[in-house]
Amino acid sequence: MATPLAAERFDEISEALKDVVDPELGVNVVDLGLIYDLGWDDENDALVINMTLTSAGCPLTDVIEDETAQALDGHVERFRINWVWMPPWGPERMTDDGKDMMRAIGFQI
Repeated sequence: MATPLAAERFDEISEALKDVVDPELGVNVVDLGLIYDLGWDDENDALVINMTLTSAGCPLTDVIEDETAQALDGHVERFRINWVWMPPWGPERMTDDGKDMMRAIGFQI
Protein backbone atom coordinates (compact mmCIF):
# COMPACT_ATOMS: atom_id res chain seq x y z
CA MET A 1 0.00 0.00 0.00
CA ALA A 2 1.42 3.37 -1.03
CA THR A 3 1.17 6.50 1.07
CA PRO A 4 0.69 9.90 -0.61
CA LEU A 5 3.75 11.97 -1.42
CA ALA A 6 4.23 15.37 0.21
CA ALA A 7 3.15 18.15 -2.17
CA GLU A 8 6.72 19.35 -2.74
CA ARG A 9 7.93 15.83 -3.55
CA PHE A 10 4.88 15.21 -5.74
CA ASP A 11 5.69 18.34 -7.77
CA GLU A 12 9.36 17.34 -8.10
CA ILE A 13 8.50 13.86 -9.37
CA SER A 14 5.76 15.14 -11.68
CA GLU A 15 8.17 17.62 -13.22
CA ALA A 16 10.78 14.88 -13.74
CA LEU A 17 8.16 12.65 -15.38
CA LYS A 18 7.52 15.33 -18.00
CA ASP A 19 10.68 13.95 -19.65
CA VAL A 20 8.78 10.70 -20.36
CA VAL A 21 7.20 11.06 -23.77
CA ASP A 22 4.49 8.83 -25.19
CA PRO A 23 6.34 7.32 -28.18
CA GLU A 24 3.28 7.33 -30.43
CA LEU A 25 1.98 10.83 -29.69
CA GLY A 26 5.16 12.74 -28.84
CA VAL A 27 3.59 14.36 -25.75
CA ASN A 28 4.77 13.75 -22.20
CA VAL A 29 2.85 11.36 -19.95
CA VAL A 30 2.08 14.03 -17.33
CA ASP A 31 0.41 16.46 -19.72
CA LEU A 32 -1.37 13.60 -21.47
CA GLY A 33 -2.95 12.76 -18.10
CA LEU A 34 -1.55 9.23 -18.02
CA ILE A 35 -0.26 9.56 -14.44
CA TYR A 36 -3.19 8.75 -12.16
CA ASP A 37 -1.36 8.86 -8.83
CA LEU A 38 2.05 8.95 -7.19
CA GLY A 39 2.72 7.37 -3.81
CA TRP A 40 5.46 5.92 -1.68
CA ASP A 41 5.76 2.25 -0.72
CA ASP A 42 7.46 2.41 2.70
CA GLU A 43 7.84 -1.36 2.92
CA ASN A 44 9.86 -1.57 -0.32
CA ASP A 45 11.25 1.98 -0.16
CA ALA A 46 10.04 2.77 -3.67
CA LEU A 47 8.00 5.30 -5.59
CA VAL A 48 4.73 3.87 -6.86
CA ILE A 49 3.39 5.31 -10.11
CA ASN A 50 -0.19 4.49 -11.02
CA MET A 51 -0.17 5.03 -14.76
CA THR A 52 -2.34 4.18 -17.71
CA LEU A 53 -1.90 4.33 -21.46
CA THR A 54 -4.02 5.83 -24.19
CA SER A 55 -4.88 2.26 -25.23
CA ALA A 56 -4.61 -1.01 -23.32
CA GLY A 57 -2.96 -2.73 -26.26
CA CYS A 58 0.00 -0.33 -26.44
CA PRO A 59 3.10 -2.38 -27.28
CA LEU A 60 5.49 0.30 -26.05
CA THR A 61 5.31 -0.14 -22.26
CA ASP A 62 9.00 -1.14 -22.22
CA VAL A 63 9.96 2.16 -23.85
CA ILE A 64 7.92 4.12 -21.31
CA GLU A 65 9.41 2.15 -18.41
CA ASP A 66 12.95 2.81 -19.69
CA GLU A 67 12.26 6.53 -20.13
CA THR A 68 10.73 6.63 -16.64
CA ALA A 69 13.90 5.11 -15.17
CA GLN A 70 16.00 7.75 -16.94
CA ALA A 71 13.72 10.60 -15.89
CA LEU A 72 13.71 9.53 -12.23
CA ASP A 73 17.47 8.97 -12.02
CA GLY A 74 18.70 11.23 -9.24
CA HIS A 75 15.20 11.64 -7.81
CA VAL A 76 14.47 8.14 -6.48
CA GLU A 77 16.46 4.95 -6.27
CA ARG A 78 13.54 2.62 -6.84
CA PHE A 79 10.15 2.86 -8.48
CA ARG A 80 7.43 0.61 -9.76
CA ILE A 81 4.72 1.31 -12.29
CA ASN A 82 1.26 -0.05 -11.61
CA TRP A 83 -0.44 -0.18 -15.00
CA VAL A 84 -4.08 0.67 -14.35
CA TRP A 85 -7.01 0.66 -16.75
CA MET A 86 -9.82 2.05 -14.62
CA PRO A 87 -10.96 4.62 -15.06
CA PRO A 88 -10.15 4.46 -18.76
CA TRP A 89 -8.01 7.27 -20.12
CA GLY A 90 -9.74 9.99 -22.11
CA PRO A 91 -8.70 13.40 -23.45
CA GLU A 92 -10.48 15.10 -20.56
CA ARG A 93 -7.58 13.95 -18.33
CA MET A 94 -5.08 16.03 -20.33
CA THR A 95 -3.69 19.30 -18.99
CA ASP A 96 -4.22 22.50 -20.96
CA ASP A 97 -0.57 22.26 -22.05
CA GLY A 98 -1.16 18.70 -23.22
CA LYS A 99 -4.20 19.75 -25.24
CA ASP A 100 -2.17 22.57 -26.81
CA MET A 101 0.61 20.10 -27.71
CA MET A 102 -1.91 17.72 -29.28
CA ARG A 103 -3.48 20.55 -31.30
CA ALA A 104 0.00 21.59 -32.47
CA ILE A 105 0.52 18.14 -34.01
CA GLY A 106 -2.88 18.14 -35.70
CA PHE A 107 -5.32 16.53 -33.25
CA GLN A 108 -8.77 18.04 -32.74
CA ILE A 109 -8.99 18.33 -28.96
